[in-house]
Parts: sequence; C-alpha cells; structure tokens
Amino acid sequence: MEKKVLVLNLDHTPVAVVTAQKAFVLTFLEKASPLATYEYLTIRTVDREYVYPAVIRLQEYKNIPFKGVMLNRNNLFKRDQNQCQYCGSTRHLTIDHVIPKSKGGKTNWMNLVTACHRCNTQKGDRTPEQVGLKLNNPPFRPTLSHFLAEYAHKNAIEWMPFLGVKEKI
Repeated sequence: MEKKVLVLNLDHTPVAVVTAQKAFVLTFLEKASPLATYEYLTIRTVDREYVYPAVIRLQEYKNIPFKGVMLNRNNLFKRDQNQCQYCGSTRHLTIDHVIPKSKGGKTNWMNLVTACHRCNTQKGDRTPEQVGLKLNNPPFRPTLSHFLAEYAHKNAIEWMPFLGVKEKI
C-alpha cells in the first residue's frame, strides 16, 4: 500500500493530498521541501535511496480560492461519525433538519445532523426539545483540516502536528 503525502502551502495551510511520486517530483525539482518523513520507508532508484516524504511544503505561496468542505450526505455522515446524533445508533441512518424546514430551518451544516430512521420519524416536523430528544453533539461546519486529521489519525500520524486540530478524532 502506498502512503499519501500532505502538501502544505508556504503559510502551512493544507492544500492537497498527493501520491508519493508527485511529492518526490515536487521535492526533486525544488518546488517543495519535505517537513516530515515516514520513518521506515524509502524511495529507491537504481543507484540512490531517498527519504519517503509524509508532509511537504511548497516553496512559493499558491493563492487557492477557499472552497470549504462541500455539504453532501457522505461528508455529513463522516462529520457525525456515522452515528445517530440522538441515540447513537449506526443503523438505518438518514439526514435530519434540527429546525424543520417547515419551521424555517435551512439546509446547512449548522442545521443538519445524522439521525436513525426511528429518531427521525419520532421527531417529525418538530424541534428536538418539543419531542424530548437531545443532541449528543451539536452540529458544526467541518474544515478540510478536520477531515484530514481523521484520515491522519488512522493512516498517517506524521501529519498531526501540521493540521492544527485537537487530537480528539
């Protein structure tokens, strides 16, 4: 399995995740410099051995328009760790508007949560307080660093110091 490489802008903000080949080319052409490496991995050629980069930083600042994390079903479930935010179930998950659309609730990160079919049906077009339900975790707008930290926690612990998020994932 090939390890991925985190690319940081000159100001240390995450820009992308690339393959080791792409990262090696960027460092070899001196367009980026390695900040962290995978300790026990190397890239070998016929006559040389190179460090295997884990995190690289671009040598020039690249102006990348802020896109944010796209609001979609997959990212919402990922944010809520594939659990109902009312009862903690991981089965028959749906999306729930905390403040129902019929009561003026918007479709945005701050008003959507993952809910199991049972809790969503019980809540109906009322607020959680009206039904006696309590949110386990309040909804929030995730950042790219949040999702990268989740990946890093499982696959690339070397990234964690560069992501600026708390260790709790």
